[in-house]
Amino acid sequence: MGTVNSNGGVTYKDVHLFFTQTTDSGTETMAIKIQNKIVGYEVVKEEEEAALREKAEAEKEERKSATIIRMTEAIERPEGMESLEGSTYKIKTPLDDHAMYVTINDIVLNAGTEHEQRRPFEIFINSKNMDHFQWIVALTRLMSAVFRKGGDVTFLVEELRSVFDPRGGYFKKGGKYMPSLVAEIGDAIECHMRMIGLLKDDGLDEHQRKLVEEKRAQYESAVDVAESEDPGDFPDGAQLCNKCHTKAVVIMDNCATCLSCGYSKCG
Repeated sequence: MGTVNSNGGVTYKDVHLFFTQTTDSGTETMAIKIQNKIVGYEVVKEEEEAALREKAEAEKEERKSATIIRMTEAIERPEGMESLEGSTYKIKTPLDDHAMYVTINDIVLNAGTEHEQRRPFEIFINSKNMDHFQWIVALTRLMSAVFRKGGDVTFLVEELRSVFDPRGGYFKKGGKYMPSLVAEIGDAIECHMRMIGLLKDDGLDEHQRKLVEEKRAQYESAVDVAESEDPGDFPDGAQLCNKCHTKAVVIMDNCATCLSCGYSKCG
């Protein structure tokens, strides 16, 4: 109810809003008392209310039927192909008596065209040692999922090679330092990606290779290396190179020089 005040306005003491809804059991009416002061109102027409309801329903259906847009095309095994071409790499570390075998299977995209490309599709790691079984199974499943997702997968190499073992790393054959077993798995994947052309070989150019050969010849003549020593190995007293992580740094002309990559502190 309302009363007329001295200013000619109307003061409402009790204002109720009535809502009517239709259910299976009949029509129900609900009243809500408004305690606060009313500062404005608007009457919604039935046509506008119906249009808003239809728009909301349409947006809801659109969200349900929305499709996932991928940035890259997902890779799938060709229909009818039971086997894939791949390579197996042996990892033998001084930390374990049993070797580890990394198998990477590849798939060929755009076969027979100028854009033909071979790329990894799945990876498996097998070993007699069951100590690492759980995390190796998890790692191979995740990497296989990344391979099949498509896009640039070369980042896996750097991520794996950046893992360090808190107990310390080891030197593999040839004097290259491996900070962890996971890093050597990444090294095997890198070798495979370079073999199939997914990673470009960024090794020494002709001039750098000639310089390294000259430095090595100078060092061998200076220290009188025995003829029976394997020419592929580096001297026993060599230190670890901070650039290529190979145990091939020797002192020449009072300067530390790497016989593998040519890096020198003296420039």
